[in-house]
Amino acid sequence: MKSLSVMLAAIVGVALVALAGIYWLEPAGSLPSFIPGFEAGSSHIHFKHGLGALILALALFAFAWFRSAPKDR
Repeated sequence: MKSLSVMLAAIVGVALVALAGIYWLEPAGSLPSFIPGFEAGSSHIHFKHGLGALILALALFAFAWFRSAPKDR
């Protein structure tokens, strides 16, 4: 069970890093319509959305790191 939570946290963390990159590289009008922040015809970059996704990814990576530590003897 411990390794499942570590694996899920790492996978979701990688997905959030990719989402942060999409937010920073694509204008709001070019985002896929299922991603929050899509605005048809907009050239606005969602910097804060990307920053939030990156911070959440770092938190998940920290969770996975601490959770995967060996047990005390």
